[in-house]
Amino acid sequence: MKLAVALAAACLCLAANQLPPELEGVAIEERLGETIDLDLTFVAENGYPVALREYFGKGRPVLLNLVYYSCPMLCTLVLNGQVSVLREIPWTPGEEFEVVTISIDPAETFALAQKKKEMYLASYERRAPGWHFLTDHNGNVKRLAEQIGFQYRYDEAREQYAHAAAIMFLTAEGKVSRYLYGIKYKARDVRLALTEASEGKVGSAMDRVLLYCYHYDPRANSYVPFAMGIMRAGGALVALALGIVLWRLWRRERARPTPEIARAM
Repeated sequence: MKLAVALAAACLCLAANQLPPELEGVAIEERLGETIDLDLTFVAENGYPVALREYFGKGRPVLLNLVYYSCPMLCTLVLNGQVSVLREIPWTPGEEFEVVTISIDPAETFALAQKKKEMYLASYERRAPGWHFLTDHNGNVKRLAEQIGFQYRYDEAREQYAHAAAIMFLTAEGKVSRYLYGIKYKARDVRLALTEASEGKVGSAMDRVLLYCYHYDPRANSYVPFAMGIMRAGGALVALALGIVLWRLWRRERARPTPEIARAM
């Protein structure tokens, strides 16, 4: 009931072109191209402190999401959507890319992070040595959130954190590469975001071609066909096909006997 009232109030405020009070201070300011501090430390699911650089610098892109494990609704939807799309991708966390999930609630413990990891890996139904569940350490989650533009706040009345729904992609060096919003994600978008963040080191040749032909449209919250890229790719394919035809004709011409050899035969 409370949720329905809150949603109704939010709709009325949006209709009046006003931000509802529940969402004040909640936003995502994209920091594309900026590099996060890899020396920030957190508590791993095993209870030991770990620096972010432990998950970077391995030549693999990183899928990062900020949630909190006791979240009653939105975080669960984000993580469920993430698990669902990762099941559609043939790559393995820990091999082609890393996944780092961090709680924004400084009161949450590594024991809870461990339980959440067990639950989501069971739902994932595949091995995922590169999916890490962390908790805050010395307020570093707030610093990280500021660096990636993830703005959230604690709602004392509801005793919940108000935050946006998004997953972020970073390069192996910790540079912010892409944001995907919402609670459901397209496999193509995640593959292209990972390929883009890896600077072409992750993904098949087809993924790299698709990245050349698609670009991210923030209005559509998705990768969409890029006309110039498609034209260039099409031109390259035509040139390649023409080259193959000419090469075959040349080979055939060389294999044909000369007039002198033909008379001698």
